[in-house]
Amino acid sequence: MLKKLFHYPRVISRHANAPLAEERNTFLTHVASRGTAGSTLLRYANQLRAISTMLGKPPDPITRQEISQRAQRWARRQRQRGHSQSLKWPSEHFLPVACAWYSFMGWLKVKPSPPIPYKTELVAWASFLRSQGQLAERTISNYCWWIEILLRWLLQEKLSLRRLTLTGVDRFTKHLASRGLSRGSLVTAATALRRFLTYAFDQKWCRREISGGVLSPRLFRYESLPTGPAWPDVQRLIAGTKGSFGRELRNRAILLLLAVYGLRSGEVRGLCLEDLDWTRRILRVRRNKTARVQEYPVTPTMSRTLERYLKKGRPDSACPEVFLTLHAPFRPLSAGAVYNLTHSLMARLDIVSSKRGPHSLRHACATYLLNQGFSLKKVGDHLGHRSLSATQIYAKVDLNGLRAVADFDLGGLI
Repeated sequence: MLKKLFHYPRVISRHANAPLAEERNTFLTHVASRGTAGSTLLRYANQLRAISTMLGKPPDPITRQEISQRAQRWARRQRQRGHSQSLKWPSEHFLPVACAWYSFMGWLKVKPSPPIPYKTELVAWASFLRSQGQLAERTISNYCWWIEILLRWLLQEKLSLRRLTLTGVDRFTKHLASRGLSRGSLVTAATALRRFLTYAFDQKWCRREISGGVLSPRLFRYESLPTGPAWPDVQRLIAGTKGSFGRELRNRAILLLLAVYGLRSGEVRGLCLEDLDWTRRILRVRRNKTARVQEYPVTPTMSRTLERYLKKGRPDSACPEVFLTLHAPFRPLSAGAVYNLTHSLMARLDIVSSKRGPHSLRHACATYLLNQGFSLKKVGDHLGHRSLSATQIYAKVDLNGLRAVADFDLGGLI
């Protein structure tokens, strides 16, 4: 691997004669197999040589804190030698590479994560929710997350699930409210709690049926109207991604899917290459909330955008997802990455909107369609809503009137 990275014999000899050459070479080969760029491999190689000189092979597994202390010492030495003006970047580069290498070699002492209380019961409840076939996997995951918070709180308060009473439930609800959660979040928590307590009583984990006494804040109808940027601002947002670099090609395709198709962030991130049917010009979307697959016709604009990204912008990777990170090791995008995409671009273009996440573009899409005269039924079908009531809320959002139109012209976006 060293001969592939370096060309001068003296440099190769310097790396080969440094401590733990074989171990460093094994790790570099592993990193290269994951599609890491050559420039990143060069940086890793140089840092691994410094790490092997300073740390070596520890007699016992070393902690991340000990590595951090060595990293600070190395950073101070780099500044004294004039190789760096700050202690920040050397230590931040040194620490991740050292931890990754030591973890790969089995030399890193990993702090065990705290055990999940009532793990068996939590797994059983998740299996029960899946067996019902009515909830999407994302909803099941959210329900389990809320109940795990409850079970950890019970352990902290030294309360037993079997002896849980309504008084204890009220204390837990006050605990959630003290964390500054919104009323909408508290309603979601109460819904999960009622469902879990009903199941727990049926399984004889609780002595009493108390699910009916779980209270939640009252939410008024249309209390929080969905908001998004105005449609001219959406046009500016998409126009701001013009370019031929991989980042612009990827971001443009993502924004079109969010704004024109009204997809959720998770639905965009979950798109796989097999979901693009180029023969039928169809896009298959797995809905997060309903767990159903919905087919969309691929518009000419969307087709050109996706083809350009796949040919010129998408990294060569075995990952089945369409949208990947820009730097190796290439992996599917996280929820935070898509949020940062829309938030940062709106901030840069000075777009006024109370919400700047990817979901705001879904709201903008729904509002625009209604303003163009589409019926609630058609808008609901476009957004993948199961009931008309989910779409009716958009009729309350500053509509210009429902006018019949023949076609939905997307040409103004480009």
